[in-house]
Amino acid sequence: MAHPPRGISAYQLPERVASYDADMEVMHPNRSRMVEVALDFLACAPKRAVDLGIGTGYFTHRLLEKYPQVRVIAIDGSEDMLRLARGRLGGSAGQVDFRSGDFRRLAELAADARGADLVYSSYALHHLSGPEKLDVLQQALRLLRPGGWLINADLIVAEDPVLEQRIQALRRRGIVARAGGRDPRFGDEESTRQYLERLEAQDGDQPLTLTQDLELMKNAGFHCVGPIWVEHREAVICGSRPSVAYRSRS
Repeated sequence: MAHPPRGISAYQLPERVASYDADMEVMHPNRSRMVEVALDFLACAPKRAVDLGIGTGYFTHRLLEKYPQVRVIAIDGSEDMLRLARGRLGGSAGQVDFRSGDFRRLAELAADARGADLVYSSYALHHLSGPEKLDVLQQALRLLRPGGWLINADLIVAEDPVLEQRIQALRRRGIVARAGGRDPRFGDEESTRQYLERLEAQDGDQPLTLTQDLELMKNAGFHCVGPIWVEHREAVICGSRPSVAYRSRS
């Protein structure tokens, strides 16, 4: 049996789980904007949705605030994360079927989700290798109804290594400013660089370029593939399962 990716396994550690949301505010302040963009993109209320890697429930909480009638199957490999997600959702948790498992086994874990209107994920798929990500995308496509959407809000890397270095420098500067001297991990740009490098190595992060991510979605069989928001090292991308009437304009 395949072991879970290191980044997913990392959230079996209580200290990582406990600090997750606070760390996200410092390291990924665009999270709120990315989810807002993703939800604004939806043309109508989804009835059935699947969350790949619910984590602490941030995306699903926002989805249910906007569309309280949607039913969600939420998958995560960390029981501690699922516990925090249940707590965050409060009274809305009844709309969510929480399932513990490796989302690389999506077809098995969400076999009853066929015909879903929406599959979504945030800050999760970059833990997978390119071939693993392609396989998960293909499984997601088969769950969607024709015309249903996949939306992925995640990390990317720049196409050019020099540009990536500059973006990383901007990122470190922003982290130090947001930490405000309250966290020794982010005391200055050098300590921040060292911490981020250790974290990414520990998690086995494998973010791709935007071009590569879009190509994977096309290869998985999605149509209408493209970015709906991009800033530095983060992007929200989408793709639709083609309907019978779909005609490519390419």
